[in-house]
Amino acid sequence: MNKDTVDGNLKQVKGSVKEALGKVTGNKRLEAEGATEKLAGKAQEAVGKTREAAKDAADKLRD
Repeated sequence: MNKDTVDGNLKQVKGSVKEALGKVTGNKRLEAEGATEKLAGKAQEAVGKTREAAKDAADKLRD
């Protein structure tokens, strides 16, 4: 796992908490902020996984 993957996962968790808290309290802004943060986390995680796959492919070519 690289930094982007880990940070993306953390953003997703943080976003989920904000989204749930927003739903429970009726705070639509917090709920939307949480949903946005979750999406950003998924995107960052995808970047991290792509980088890992590219590194693995490059390592295989070197071997």
